[in-house]
Parts: sequence; structure tokens; C-alpha cells
Amino acid sequence: MLDYVVKLTKEPWNMVKADVQSLRNAGFSDEGILDIVQVSGYYAYVNRLIDGLGVELESNSDEN
Repeated sequence: MLDYVVKLTKEPWNMVKADVQSLRNAGFSDEGILDIVQVSGYYAYVNRLIDGLGVELESNSDEN
């Protein structure tokens, strides 16, 4: 699964049906694969949004 997510994150234009099939072969359901893609896509989106707006992360209050 992690290899799939790395490929989806770094080179989404290279994704092919065989990538999805490899997850099915590993025991993931179609619903599970959808969850993997949605979570991966969400984090990619949020990171680009934050980086694009120049948002700085807040410091951890436990460190103060």
C-alpha cells in the first residue's frame, strides 16, 4: 500500500490499472482502495494549499 501511495503522490500521471490490481491482490477492497486514494489526495491538497498560501504552522504548546 505504501508503494502505491508514494507513486500516487510523486508521479500520479504514471498510475495504471495494475497499480489498483496490486492492492486488490494484497487484500484491499474497492472501498479500502478508495479510502487510500482519498486520504492521500486530501493530504496532497492540504499541503499544497498551506505551502501555496505561505501558512506557517503553529508551534506545539507542549514545547513552550
